[in-house]
Amino acid sequence: MRDILSDLEAGKLLSDPDPVRRAQIQMRTPLPKRFYKAVSVEPDGEVFGVRLDGKPVRTPGKALLALPNAAAAALVAGEFEAQAEVIDPVTMPTLRLVNTAIDGVAADPQAVLEDILRFASSDLLCYRADSPQGLVDRQNEHWDPVLDWASSELGARFNLAEGVIHVEQPRGTIAVLGAHLARRADPLRLAALHVMTSLTGSALLALAVEAGGLDTEAAWLAAHVDEDWQIEQWGQDAEALSRRAQRKRDMMAAAGLLAALD
Repeated sequence: MRDILSDLEAGKLLSDPDPVRRAQIQMRTPLPKRFYKAVSVEPDGEVFGVRLDGKPVRTPGKALLALPNAAAAALVAGEFEAQAEVIDPVTMPTLRLVNTAIDGVAADPQAVLEDILRFASSDLLCYRADSPQGLVDRQNEHWDPVLDWASSELGARFNLAEGVIHVEQPRGTIAVLGAHLARRADPLRLAALHVMTSLTGSALLALAVEAGGLDTEAAWLAAHVDEDWQIEQWGQDAEALSRRAQRKRDMMAAAGLLAALD
């Protein structure tokens, strides 16, 4: 299921999941021209659809692209409106996420829920450095408040480890998270949580953002404590910067969709 989700989250319209390689491929493969003039959001019974010159947008799987409220539909419409002479799927993360939810997650939401729980069982925030002290302090600063939130708000207490040796989490903790996710089992919400979890390596960061216990920018910084430490020591190349910018765009889109669903 994770392979399917990865394909869908990347989008069948994308030539490669790596943004740098995508850019290289797209230099050789022309993007499709923008074929529509007007973009609108229209109600359709209890849902809202996006229209291009009055025609409904459909997913790659040919399903009607429908969202539960006008605010969520407006996010997708805004991405279509922002396209200039050509349509670049890389700049449309919300559309790709919605396609994932409709074409993939809706078919088996339990599998997606379980995949998020697998991340939680080896959550980034539970694996701590034993040195240098500056990195230890930075991990504590960014990660401890999220673990405290999980304990106080969800009743989920996690075991910590130093290094990369796997630490088993209490069954009760995973069960609590499973119950919490089961109440968020609509495909759009699960898809957004899955994207945020896979991008950060932390189900706890995704759940904290979704619950309003942490803002998205703080979650992004928390997910990159180790990487930022390494950058400060050794620097960063242009390709890494490009990949990180693309991941952040996807992260912000997922958080924006979650906010629109509330």
